[in-house]
Amino acid sequence: MKNFVEKVVPKIIGTYLNTLSFLAPELAAEKALNLFSTPRKGRILDDQKKFLKSAIQHELEFNETAIMTYHWKGQGPTVLLAHGWESNAWRWHRLIKFLKKDKYNIVALDAPAHGQSGGSKFNALLYAEFMNEAAKHYQPKIIIGHSVGGMAAVFFNKNYLPEYLEKLVLIGAPSEFVNVFEGYTSMLGYSGFLKQRLNKLITDRFGGTPESFSTAKYLEGIKNKGLIIHDKQDKIIDYKEALMISKAFENAKLITTDGLGHSLHHDSVNKKILEFLNA
Repeated sequence: MKNFVEKVVPKIIGTYLNTLSFLAPELAAEKALNLFSTPRKGRILDDQKKFLKSAIQHELEFNETAIMTYHWKGQGPTVLLAHGWESNAWRWHRLIKFLKKDKYNIVALDAPAHGQSGGSKFNALLYAEFMNEAAKHYQPKIIIGHSVGGMAAVFFNKNYLPEYLEKLVLIGAPSEFVNVFEGYTSMLGYSGFLKQRLNKLITDRFGGTPESFSTAKYLEGIKNKGLIIHDKQDKIIDYKEALMISKAFENAKLITTDGLGHSLHHDSVNKKILEFLNA
């Protein structure tokens, strides 16, 4: 029943927006973008609060929107952790235990409209702005990003070129925004006309077409050292995205796993990350 609902409901919404697009194309495109940008989950759950309370919680701000950060103090280099879509800083609890053993200075943040951060809408460009505020405050030498958190980390690095940032770790990260976007429009069955209106809205609002927002493109020529980790059976972000990132990221190593899925929650992954950080 759950699978049936998950398949049918998006098509019903898509049919409604396709119909609306002929009557009010701008409104339909706006509703489609809002749907794409609004996370359904990712706020802090009760069983996650205890772990996050072990950190020093400090609230920053971007454009009058709260950015929640979590700080576990250590004597070593500062690591900034950026979670993915419909998640929050708790997703790092296993990796944080590894980092604490090696005395890293650890900071995690909640993305826009996630965790305890403010806002109701999310996109990778806004996430990069949140990272910039956190980075100005904590000055990390390393950023570790999962999924769209990895993409946003690359956007931040490209836009701000922070001199203090030395290493990037990208876990299950997408390369091409257009592929994520096309997956969304296909799932809802949007018409060609509605997709055209939606593409125009994105271009007007964010200053670039969906094709222009590319992790691989933004990595070309950067001097940072990198680690890319991706699973061959990732059903959310295809493994080919990692190959594109690896090809563009000259100073990066690609580690391929098989059977860990998109989350890559496994101690073997955490150990590989520590090996890279300690090298």
